[in-house]
This record gives sequence, structure tokens and C-alpha cells, in this order.
Amino acid sequence: MSSPLRDIGVIGAGRIGQPIIGHLVRHGFAVQACDTDEAKRPAVEERGGRWATFDELTRSAQAILICVGYDHELQELIANGLVTHPPSGTMVAVLSTVNPRSVQELDVRARHAGIAVVDATLCRGARAADAGTLLSFVAGEPDAVERLKPVVAAYSADIVYTGAIGTAQAAKAANNLLMWACLIANHEALALAARFGLDVDLLREALLKTGAENGVLRNWGTSTMKWADDDLAVIQEMARDAGITLPQAELNRELCRALLPKKFRLDEYGRTNG
Repeated sequence: MSSPLRDIGVIGAGRIGQPIIGHLVRHGFAVQACDTDEAKRPAVEERGGRWATFDELTRSAQAILICVGYDHELQELIANGLVTHPPSGTMVAVLSTVNPRSVQELDVRARHAGIAVVDATLCRGARAADAGTLLSFVAGEPDAVERLKPVVAAYSADIVYTGAIGTAQAAKAANNLLMWACLIANHEALALAARFGLDVDLLREALLKTGAENGVLRNWGTSTMKWADDDLAVIQEMARDAGITLPQAELNRELCRALLPKKFRLDEYGRTNG
């Protein structure tokens, strides 16, 4: 039987990675972290993590959590030794939102090196990361997932096993597709109602008690929309890989681009003069 995981490495100490580091430390894990931005070192150390180089981390951590922002950053990590530096028996978990194909390709390469990969992407965003109440979709070999679960549970309120490598990313893509569609629909619904003199706050509270309820409406005004374009780009790539078209997703990507600079400003939404 494999020994419990204790030494955890986190690659990517950004808005999500930092609170995850803090939760892991509070749950008794020894955590080292690295990031291409040296300025993030104080935030890592304030949360009880140890700053490390990529080489140090990949050669010594029992489990490596990938928490970078973009698919191309995962590809760069692979090119820089993510599956050649770690010793056999190391675990690599991809928390980032990437194309399922990227995690599947990582898994194939890692198997040859005796490294177990878990697809472990996250939902619920920064507020949940701060609170330790993220939802984690996890996928991969059941034994590997089970071994990683105490680590994932340190920052997650819910853990949902989805099956083979890549299915967790597919689940996250479905979440993102619905979330950004709701953001746009909420803007259109509330902007229309406001033009007819309705109190938007009153209406929103009422809608949360109907079938129109959605998480974006519940947390109205808080989304930064930072990841909308990248999320929808990944979804478009997935659709092409699957040989299907997703016309609403394609439209929503364009609508999100237009909405970003004036999000939540309902008095400006939909004006024909821009």
C-alpha cells in the first residue's frame, strides 16, 4: 500500500494557488511552491509554504498540483521536464482548466515514467478558493484518485469522480459553458426589465426563487470575467476535436468580449449606439 501523501508541490501561486497553499498547510501538509513571478514569493511564505525552484519542486514533491492559468503554460511545463524530473511514483494533478486532450497526452507520457496523473479541475472560483469550499472534478485511475483525495479535500467542499482522464476537464467545460451563458442572459433580462422601470434588486431576489435561478445571478456583480475568453476558447477547441458545432458557445465568446469593458452596467447594455 502506498504511503499517505505529505510533501506537496504547487506550481502556480496566483489567485487560486495561494489560498490552496494556505489550506494545505493548515491541514498538515508540507508545501513548496513555484511560480514564474518571483513577486509571489512573499504570499507563498505568508501562507506557510516554502518557495522553491521548478527543478527542486519536481524532484522532491510526492504530489505536484498544477495551478497555472492556461493550456499553453501546461505545455511549457511538460516541455521543461514535468514528466522527466520527478521520480517514479510521483503524482501530478492538473487543477487548471485546459483542453482534455492536453491532460490525456500528459497521462500517456507520464505513465512511461511511472508517474500517476489525476485530472482534478476546480469550480466555484476565487471566493470558494479562499473559503476552502471549491468543487473538484477528479478523474483518472481510481487508486490514484483515492490516494490524492485527502489533498483535494483540504481545499474542496465537494469532490466528484467523473471517470477516465479528460472527463473532469469536460465536466468543467460544461460548467463554464453554462456559467458564461447565464452571465449574458442575466444582463439581457435585467437590462430589459430596468428599461421598463423595474427595481432590479427586487427582481433579482424574486428570480432567485424561480426556475430562472442561477449561480451567476445569485452572485451578481462579482464576476471579473477574467477567464471568459479563454474558457470559451477551450470549449471551441473541444467542439472541433469532437466534430460538433456549438453555435451558442461561439456567439457567447463574442458577446463576452463585448461585455467585458462594461459588465454589470445595465444602463449601457444593449444600446444601439454602443
